[in-house]
Amino acid sequence: MNIFDIIGPVMIGPSSSHTAGAVRLGYVARKILEEEPVKAVIQLSGSFAQTYRGHGTDKALIAGILGFPPDDMRIRDSLDHAGKMGLEYEFICENIPGAHPNTARITLTGADNESVTVQGASVGGGNILVDELNGMPVHVTGQSNTLVVFHKDKPGAIAAVTNFVAYSGVNIGSFRLSRPQKGGTAVMTIEVDGDIPDSLAENLRILPNITHVVLIRAV
Repeated sequence: MNIFDIIGPVMIGPSSSHTAGAVRLGYVARKILEEEPVKAVIQLSGSFAQTYRGHGTDKALIAGILGFPPDDMRIRDSLDHAGKMGLEYEFICENIPGAHPNTARITLTGADNESVTVQGASVGGGNILVDELNGMPVHVTGQSNTLVVFHKDKPGAIAAVTNFVAYSGVNIGSFRLSRPQKGGTAVMTIEVDGDIPDSLAENLRILPNITHVVLIRAV
């Protein structure tokens, strides 16, 4: 346990779970989209759905989607900033079966009509867990620099990526693979110790069978 687990994150209140964690969820979704979002559809489940206005969860999620950090004073007025920055948004309250009480499913669309759907939860103390990306299970906490690697489920694809990461001098802290079906699209979630150079993600993109690589900096 470190000091931040005891005193909590540096943030704009009122709640680390409903505010700071929500900002981080929105921010991770933005990073995965990799372009300026123009539309956000946010499904809220459990206590998020019940108290999101009173705890400012709506403002926090939008702030993260706009790229604001958890301690940014603009969080309180993020809905106004969304209009000025051209972000259209919608909140939908519904039950997501089996989900953590503080769960949001965020679908973002960019100016080029690219879209991504990210499901995650604020699990306490400002910490988050993203557990689903475009319908596939993942494990992204936002506490470590993370590579999300989409690829064809072909022999050698995993070894090519992990070997390249190792040769680059980057140590893998955790690795998870999700593949809904054999031979289809799969996704690796790789959390690493220390920094990841931008060039690493760029070089991974040119490996055989790799379709997309997202680098998520720790938040």
